[in-house]
Amino acid sequence: MKRNIAIAVSLALVILGVTVTAAFRQPSGDEIATYKVEPTRFTRRVTADGTLKAVKATPVNTPNQANRPLKIAWIELDGSLVKKGQVIVRFDPTEFENELVNGNEERATAGNKLTKSASGAKTTRTNLKRDAGQAESELEAAKRYKFDDAEIFSRYQRIESEVDADLAGDKKQHAEEVLQVRDNLARTDIDLIGIEDRKAGLRIRNAENGLKALEILAPYDGILVLQRDWRGEIPRVGSTQWPGSPLAEIPELQEMKAEVFVLEADAAGLATDMKATMWLESNPAIKYNGKVTQLDKLARPRSRGVPVQYFGVTVSLEKTNMLVMKPGSRVRAVLEVENLARAFAIPRQALFEKDGKKIVYRKRNETFEPVNVSITSSSAGRVVVKKGLVQGDELALSDPTAKKDEA
Repeated sequence: MKRNIAIAVSLALVILGVTVTAAFRQPSGDEIATYKVEPTRFTRRVTADGTLKAVKATPVNTPNQANRPLKIAWIELDGSLVKKGQVIVRFDPTEFENELVNGNEERATAGNKLTKSASGAKTTRTNLKRDAGQAESELEAAKRYKFDDAEIFSRYQRIESEVDADLAGDKKQHAEEVLQVRDNLARTDIDLIGIEDRKAGLRIRNAENGLKALEILAPYDGILVLQRDWRGEIPRVGSTQWPGSPLAEIPELQEMKAEVFVLEADAAGLATDMKATMWLESNPAIKYNGKVTQLDKLARPRSRGVPVQYFGVTVSLEKTNMLVMKPGSRVRAVLEVENLARAFAIPRQALFEKDGKKIVYRKRNETFEPVNVSITSSSAGRVVVKKGLVQGDELALSDPTAKKDEA
């Protein structure tokens, strides 16, 4: 019994030694899997998702009549059915009402100032004209009763008479000059008050225009689709909108398009006029054909706070099913980036990189020789070789040199 056990153990050790020795043998060329190069169809497709949007739509913007931002007090729900003439947005009137009150107060103040200035200017003009008239009377009296006869009047009287005449002339000139200055000042004050009155009038007009633009009415029957801002948020109660900024749109449902997003890593080779297949997430069984008509120039984040970059792609559809296609519906699409009828598409594991060059190992007799190749495009599992191969070549699917090194 013990002898049989010893024989069995010895036999197991011999088998193990043979197995280990065989594992370290250098593999021959026949042991390396190969791939035979033949022209085949190569297609590369990328997936995308997004939403439906109408090709034509009437925009609903914040009124331009208001000269300041408007705060939304009420807005219709996104996707609501609206009728022509129905109120879809209503803005807060508080600021415009306060503006109107302040404008009327400023206009009343300017009117009071104008009345006061006109009254003061009139009084001053009357007094100055009276002073000028009195000075003119004194001048005429001094000229009429001039004491210039040396035989009758003393020298002192003659000098005093000349001084009185000169003084009356100066008083008249001064009164006329002051009257002119006062008239100019009065006109300037009136002009300044007029500017204040016009400012008040402009303030009143802006407030009245703002009060007239507090409601937005639907231009025709349709579905209201609220527009998202750069943060991906729709207008809501309490948000502030600048004049002319987009709020919503009422689309025409006869023709739809899809706006989808492609990951930046998958967007290589995307171009317009490429074929696309689209389906609704709510009904993936029905496919719709289309083509790429527009492509973003730069990648951008799709959601706020998420750094992943996407390219926006617009897909025009061959037909629109109005019964199931609605603006904002979620869709998925497959974009056909490449479709080559006869291409040398080899497995990715047959391509190697040595010293910065793309090479493959082509079988010659019982050995493999490195061959430089040029590639044009690739998919997850295959690469298309443009130059360096011919039909019938056998390529190694693993690196023969690496196997020798390991051995």
